[in-house]
Amino acid sequence: MPDFKERYGPVALVTGASSGIGAAFAEALAARGLNLVLVARRVDRLQELAGRLERDHGVGVEVCPVDLARPDAAERMLSATAALDVGLVVSNAGFGMKGDHADNDPLAMAEMLQVNCNVPMQLTRGFAPRLRERGRGGFILTSSVEGLIGCPYSAAYSATKALVKSLGEALWAELQPDGIDVLTVCPGATESEAAARAGVDPATLRNVMKAEDVAELALDNIRNGPTFVSSEHYRATFDKLLSMPRRDALMAMAAGMKGSATDQNRGG
Repeated sequence: MPDFKERYGPVALVTGASSGIGAAFAEALAARGLNLVLVARRVDRLQELAGRLERDHGVGVEVCPVDLARPDAAERMLSATAALDVGLVVSNAGFGMKGDHADNDPLAMAEMLQVNCNVPMQLTRGFAPRLRERGRGGFILTSSVEGLIGCPYSAAYSATKALVKSLGEALWAELQPDGIDVLTVCPGATESEAAARAGVDPATLRNVMKAEDVAELALDNIRNGPTFVSSEHYRATFDKLLSMPRRDALMAMAAGMKGSATDQNRGG
């Protein structure tokens, strides 16, 4: 897709690229001819993916192993890409936790705040001047349908994704005049390692989308910001919830989620 490559290439950075939606973004972008910088903790996964994308698509792929829980994670990515013409930043990495908020581990919540919130804030702050100088490019931020309303038994994760949604919407308005597109994608249940790592049995999930479909839809809709719910089922579900009196919506969600809420484990 020459128009896509011209606007968002030649290089895209993808965080959380070792699995799930992040790996699907990397695959889809390589198929569109963009060179890549892949970011995650698991070096072996990144190297395996990089080698395959280079062979299959003839693109250049750099591996940038960074633990996004580190306070300097965004700065490490900005430094690693200082000499590259990055036109698209996909801030996708994140993890969640399910269950009673009182049972959440305080250190895990602090780490989730760093990975889910601070990294996209700092990454967009650092790359915005570079994209403005180019006069074109884009950001894709991965939020969640749980960022559309406070979700009982997913309180902390829901709150982090609400921040991502607000960040993306604000940046969309700030950067549109500069020729920079911003899309906040809000997936519903998606095939990935994230559910299992959050303590959820993937077999219990319904209306699950493939990670590849989420990534392709986000790239196809990047110019249709500020926010995009990738699942038709979840779009209809949350449209209904958001049309209800907030008290009624929250209590209905609490009743539905309490039975399936489980303890969390780290993911992403």
